[in-house]
Amino acid sequence: MAQRPPRYPSPACMPGFPASRMDRSVVRIGTRASPLALWQAEHVRAELLSRNPDLTVELVAMTTAGDRHLDSPLQLVGGKGLFVKEIETALLAGEVDLAVHSMKDVPSVQPEGLELAAILEREDVRDALVSNRYQDPSGLPAGALVGSSSLRRRAQLLHRFPHLDVRDLRGNVATRLRHLDSGNWDAIILAAAGLRRLGLVERIAGYLPIEDSLPAVGQGAIGIEIRAEDPATRHLVLPLSHHSTEWCVRAERAMNRILGGDCRLPVAALARWKGGNMEMEGRVASTDGVTILAARATGNDPDLLGQAVADDLLAQGAGQIIREIHQT
Repeated sequence: MAQRPPRYPSPACMPGFPASRMDRSVVRIGTRASPLALWQAEHVRAELLSRNPDLTVELVAMTTAGDRHLDSPLQLVGGKGLFVKEIETALLAGEVDLAVHSMKDVPSVQPEGLELAAILEREDVRDALVSNRYQDPSGLPAGALVGSSSLRRRAQLLHRFPHLDVRDLRGNVATRLRHLDSGNWDAIILAAAGLRRLGLVERIAGYLPIEDSLPAVGQGAIGIEIRAEDPATRHLVLPLSHHSTEWCVRAERAMNRILGGDCRLPVAALARWKGGNMEMEGRVASTDGVTILAARATGNDPDLLGQAVADDLLAQGAGQIIREIHQT
């Protein structure tokens, strides 16, 4: 019988967890210093305080390598892992107690000694078109200049609209909006979740349908990373986890891990609950968007579901696309 994601037992009932509640008075959250990352960290802080009003929660903001190297495409300077590396180093060193990440920035393989303890309920997973002149990609004229830092978005957009000129555009949300407003760009593509969280819904000209622009692995979800041997922090953050979201993101990350996916690869995935099962689609594309492979599967075990979709994509030739991209 198909099963919904189970609720975790109370940490106090877990083997090895002390019978008495493991209280702590101060928790330090490691986060990027960008406005969106700070919003996410403040959101987690508020959730913790709503459940633990006597707790002191401090934010430790860091500028990561991914934030510093803005003059090169992300895939050329080390990938999205650059947005979490310094924070994970601080976490392992005990300088912070937990890290708050956008799940789409978290590599599919974590450093030894760290674990994802909670994944919060997902926001809107769609990509959004932001433009001062156009409401839909289909209205963009030939040669229109579109900005995006994502190879995944670029490939899927060019697959449908090969007449567009899609170029790399990096920086935080405000920086990219300033580039657009300067008049040098016809449109930019951003995650709807980030715009919503920053109160910038009015900047969304239109949403890209999921069937046209499948999201990044983990898009729209916030994750909490902790040291694996820190049951006190695990006890605090487990109640924040949204288990249906967690299982879907786990399935997407399982697929990505098997494919060896990172930001250097145009890889997309989305798992959603339908009845008692998860339905998941995954895609691998060539960077020019000419070729897009797609696979779908249904199941209620996230790891097996991710494996099934990855195996299907590999059987279609995804491995060759991935090797060619890594060689460039």
